[in-house]
Amino acid sequence: MTTSNRAALLHLLSRISFKLGDFTLSSGAKSDYYIDCRTTTLHAEGGRLTGLAVLDLLHEHKLKPIAVGGLTMGADPIVSNVATASAWRVVEHPNAHLPLIHGFLVRKAEKAHGTGRRIEGFFEKGAPVVIVDDVCTTGASTINAIEAARQAGMHVIAAVCLVEREEAKGRPAVEAACAGAPFLRLYTADDVRAAHVAQMAM
Repeated sequence: MTTSNRAALLHLLSRISFKLGDFTLSSGAKSDYYIDCRTTTLHAEGGRLTGLAVLDLLHEHKLKPIAVGGLTMGADPIVSNVATASAWRVVEHPNAHLPLIHGFLVRKAEKAHGTGRRIEGFFEKGAPVVIVDDVCTTGASTINAIEAARQAGMHVIAAVCLVEREEAKGRPAVEAACAGAPFLRLYTADDVRAAHVAQMAM
């Protein structure tokens, strides 16, 4: 993996997205820290680094999806950044035969008008896709997106999160939903906390 992208993203994530305090998570559990990845993934430089770091991770694991997607709205900026980063790499390396990676978003429920489907954006039955998410705690959002992509006929070849909180039930649940496909992360919550503490000590 290109460590410069990953290291730079961790530096920014730990500086602007990591908060210490008393928080209630979406699962209802209490925590002494909170990681709001969207502060980073919607940041101009953070978004660029997110796209590149995820592309690096996919390349490292020899994954070749046609598209990436995830549950709205935590996955939205990740999906857009990865798709855009793949296009820039094609432009910058025209002779490298690099693939374009498109994006799709998964609604939390089917819309009641138009096509009525849950998948917005890229849609192709049988296509190899990777599900992305920002923070994985219980894995519910990731699993929801995996199931929706499969129901739409797409082939899930991996799931990727930016930060894994390493809760006892999170990884096993996602791995079960992946049904043999890898579940990858860029960082653990401990990685982000350590980087945050190091910056505060400077």
